[in-house]
Amino acid sequence: MERQSTFASRLSRWRKKRALSQLQLAFAASCSQRHVSFLELGRTQPSREMVLRLSAALDLPFRQSNELLLAAGFAPVWSENNLDADALAPARQALDYMLAQQEPFPAVVVDRRWNLLQANLGAVRLVEFLVGPIEEGAAINLADALVGPDVLRPYLSNWEHVVAYFVRTIEADATADGSSETAALLERLTGYPGVRAVLSEILPAISEGPILPMHFKKDGVRLSLFTSIATLGTPQDITLQELRIESFFPMDAETGRVFRDWAAKHVEAGRRRRCP
Repeated sequence: MERQSTFASRLSRWRKKRALSQLQLAFAASCSQRHVSFLELGRTQPSREMVLRLSAALDLPFRQSNELLLAAGFAPVWSENNLDADALAPARQALDYMLAQQEPFPAVVVDRRWNLLQANLGAVRLVEFLVGPIEEGAAINLADALVGPDVLRPYLSNWEHVVAYFVRTIEADATADGSSETAALLERLTGYPGVRAVLSEILPAISEGPILPMHFKKDGVRLSLFTSIATLGTPQDITLQELRIESFFPMDAETGRVFRDWAAKHVEAGRRRRCP
């Protein structure tokens, strides 16, 4: 009975989070409204197939779908491998290829909570230019680095606009996955100085074009970048579903030149190290 109650409360919570009526959920899951009502009351125990249909109708991420299965007394369906597992080798090769193709411009791979998993040389050179050398093996959260007061903020001239947009995406993530981890990330980000004020005010519109850039400035060097975020198509693993690949592109010719110059200097330095 306790298991049924746990499943029932989870189902009801997710339905309300998705702003669906019982009738709407029933239609999406190809069942009756009465059946959904009985499931939410704990009067009916769902089949494994029904849990999966409800998960799909609610657009649950794999991790949350597994949790719903466990609450109903079934084994998880979706696997979760470490990124370095043999099973994910084809995906790793694809990630390596994408990062390499983005050179000399930055590209990174992050998880659902914006923890840095992988970066190309363009990204390393950008970060080292702005904040100095990165300690090998150091855990880096790009959300904290962007929103917090001491890492990227001093060099990001349009920090308010960028952070207002970025934090709204974290709010959307928190709504989408309903996890305590994403909620904790959102709370941490909004707790940084100035963030709540930025979110509460109406920022003046900027008319730079159709894409919001990030304007960095340090030591007389100006860099204007915009980003694209990609995910892997048709993932069948939790780790892969939660990956994001963020690529940075120059907004102007000068920014492109700076990154190409950095790359050329890196190549030249490598030649000098190899030559006696």
